[in-house]
Parts: sequence; C-alpha cells; structure tokens
Amino acid sequence: MAMDDDDRPRKKVSHEIGQDLSLLSVEELTERIALLQSEIARLEEAATKKRASRDAANSIFKS
Repeated sequence: MAMDDDDRPRKKVSHEIGQDLSLLSVEELTERIALLQSEIARLEEAATKKRASRDAANSIFKS
C-alpha cells in the first residue's frame, strides 16, 4: 500500500550555514529566520548561564 505525501512525516526544518538559498520560498526563508533567531536566543542564554557559573567560581578562588 502506497503512502500519500500527507501521511509521511515532514522533514524537520533545519538550516546549514552557507547552503544555497535560491530554491527556497519566502515562507521557507521566514521559517529559517525564526528558527535561527530562536537558536541565537538559546545560545545567548546558555552563554549567560556559563558566564555566571564561571564568575561565581572565580570569586570563590580569587578571594
């Protein structure tokens, strides 16, 4: 029994740095922008937490 396209799991939107963007629609580009903005926010939050941990450790050992 053949599967309809609508029944197949959709490929998760991902982005590869430097990939060819010419074949993407405006909607796909907008989705990727949102995805990347979300990832930037996640990375910034992780960096902030790591800085806070590092600063706390530095304050203990530099007393």
